[in-house]
Amino acid sequence: MEPLWKLVYLLEPAPVTLIFTAIAVTYASATRALNYGKEMERNRDLSEASITLDRSQALMIPIMSSCSLLLMFYLFSSVSQLLTAFTAVASASALYFCLSPYVSHVKSQFGLSDPYVSRCCSKPLTRTQGLLLFICVALVVLWLVSGYWILNNLLGISLCIAFVSHVRLPNIKICALLLVCLFFYDIFWVFYSESIFGENVMVSVATQQASNPMHTVANSLSLPGLQMITKKLELPVKIVFPRNMLGSAIPGNSASDYMMLGLGDMAIPSMLVALVLFFDNRESRDSMSATDTQSSKGFKYFWHALSGYAIGLVAALSAGILTHSPQPALLYLVSRSFHAFEISMIYFTFGYCCMSKKKKKKKKIFVISFL
Repeated sequence: MEPLWKLVYLLEPAPVTLIFTAIAVTYASATRALNYGKEMERNRDLSEASITLDRSQALMIPIMSSCSLLLMFYLFSSVSQLLTAFTAVASASALYFCLSPYVSHVKSQFGLSDPYVSRCCSKPLTRTQGLLLFICVALVVLWLVSGYWILNNLLGISLCIAFVSHVRLPNIKICALLLVCLFFYDIFWVFYSESIFGENVMVSVATQQASNPMHTVANSLSLPGLQMITKKLELPVKIVFPRNMLGSAIPGNSASDYMMLGLGDMAIPSMLVALVLFFDNRESRDSMSATDTQSSKGFKYFWHALSGYAIGLVAALSAGILTHSPQPALLYLVSRSFHAFEISMIYFTFGYCCMSKKKKKKKKIFVISFL
């Protein structure tokens, strides 16, 4: 156990950047999921409908995650190139999904014309969409060539936002079931896997680098500029920040030392935060009187859940510094997020008790659908 004064290392650039990035990604994931849901309601486009998890699917997620973890632990070197190719395609698609609303907003603000350039696909492609698709593919190719950590983070963040937007939780019971299962999943694979498999499976998989298929192809064809293409890649399944971003004060750190946070440690809590945001939005939308609208404005429950995530993230990083060992982030994130949610529900209960009978009846029907 390290002395408490070492918590001052949390104020270094890498931890501070990681904390603010994770909070921003959680916020962006929840708000994009809300806006995407509104788009689907307006367009009634069932081909792009999101997946809503039921109880059996929620239970299968930690089981399938454990199987995938073991597969990568034992066979990572054999499947790494295939995994990299699949990740590249998924990253380009996720990046396009994340950037398209901003491009559409700029286009509408300036009244830009956007003629169709292709109608041969299942969906017609406009000039702006084609340009955006080209930029997304170019960024993925640049990541494959350089393996630069900023591009890795950009693609990882895009995957996280796209996942939270397309995979929904129907109510708080399914959400609690999923989070509790993943709570124990994370604890087992970080703390107890070494005693069974002889090595910390979670840490081993998280720190492995994948073979770059672009380097393999360029090498087999003897293409020029081979030395510019990196042989190994950090897959965008985590965000990483070099500890010596601005010169680290921690002794013994080298340029290869990174702080990392898995995408699951952002995506899974983001699903709870997104569910709370849906609750906030629906409560605000269903409020009829001016006083109700004023009390609902500001997404108060959403900010409670987001602050709980932030506290849990700081607690996880603090535990890692004090114990000088890997920590299961969901151990802290799940408990803190639920604690903040409980506080917001207590706040809601007090507000409910002050309502008239007519408003209570309407609010009760709404809350039952959420639970």
